Amino acid sequence: MKYFKSALLSLAFLAAAMTFTACGGDGDTAEQGKEYTSAYICPMHCEGSGSDKAGKCPVCKMDYVANENFKGEKPKEATGHEGHDHGSHEGHNH
Repeated sequence: MKYFKSALLSLAFLAAAMTFTACGGDGDTAEQGKEYTSAYICPMHCEGSGSDKAGKCPVCKMDYVANENFKGEKPKEATGHEGHDHGSHEGHNH
């Protein structure tokens, strides 16, 4: 009878352990917010931060950094050449 109780307790413990680990996925469930998935993110991952443009975190005021794990299309960096004709570049270099 003592063996049966030990085996049953071990089985219950194993079942509980499997239940808690099986539903976890890859363990990154907390890293699904915009503060982790945006093109530009706060180094501190402040809640509500993250943007598709470079800038500052609205929470801690740190500069955003490019998210190396960004899964979407990377936004084009501004070159300062927008809004004028590139047809004649004589007289200045770009």
